[in-house]
Amino acid sequence: MNSVPIALNKASMRKYEDLEIPCESILAAYVWVDGSGIDLRSKDRTFDFVPKTNKDLPIWYFDGSNTSQASPDNSDTYIFPQVIYNDPFRRGSHILVLADTYQYNYQPTASNHRKNCTLVCEKGEVEEPWFGFNQEFFLTTTDGRPLGWPPGGFPAPPGPYYCAIGANKIVARDLMEAFYRCCLYAGVRINGINPGTTPSQWNFQVGPCPGIRAADDLWMARYILSRLAEEYGTVASFEPQPVPDWPGNGTFVYFSSKDMREEDGILVIERAIDKLARRHGAHINEYDANNGTDNARRLTGKNGMPHIRDFTAGNLYKY
Repeated sequence: MNSVPIALNKASMRKYEDLEIPCESILAAYVWVDGSGIDLRSKDRTFDFVPKTNKDLPIWYFDGSNTSQASPDNSDTYIFPQVIYNDPFRRGSHILVLADTYQYNYQPTASNHRKNCTLVCEKGEVEEPWFGFNQEFFLTTTDGRPLGWPPGGFPAPPGPYYCAIGANKIVARDLMEAFYRCCLYAGVRINGINPGTTPSQWNFQVGPCPGIRAADDLWMARYILSRLAEEYGTVASFEPQPVPDWPGNGTFVYFSSKDMREEDGILVIERAIDKLARRHGAHINEYDANNGTDNARRLTGKNGMPHIRDFTAGNLYKY
């Protein structure tokens, strides 16, 4: 069997785009994070009603042994619907459903961090926490080569690409325009997009949102981006270091509490920074699906990145 993805003739789909779906049929794509803690999976099903909230949707299941979330001898894994988004691909009343995952005994899977995150956010509601994210990513070919890079070589050094204009500096603006519109249609609180620091790299921002909303929107934005890239025959890579000795990908996290947003909030911020500095090593490991190894690959002290051992404060664009 050919292990290389085969490019199909996408024009063939046009014959079926205007097929009428029965008006009582609502198509739902359940989306969840798999056992890697990074990659997304999805599966679709049909309903004969329009759900108003996630409570209207049934718990579903899948074979977790194929997603590194269960053993083959007891592979039933459940997806609990949590957030409903409008589906920008099918449109109409069709929906995307962000779900989290549970084992056969209804305990959270190892990669289900949303459960604990929700509990923490509920405990901290009195602080009115806001979160925002800036996501960097590369667009690549299916064999991992960054789009727009010279065949067998490298582009000019970083510098002219950030927030750039022109086909000699950026790629895939049409894809990113489609992504922006799809997120807004879906209900993702996307705040902006911009070209990154190398050709083929882009950034997008979600939030600020209270509680867990920004994190949910970040995951759904990643799904929408990956689906769109699939349609364009490319891949959205969140790999932390796609090309050695070049700037890689990361996710900036922005946070504030109610006290931080008040007139003398800088004092609260400085106290929080002091606490963060004391646990820098533990946080580096925690902010990483692979216990710090991905951060170690990227935070080398080169290419404008700090060293993984260093903690810096005072510059909003260093982390």
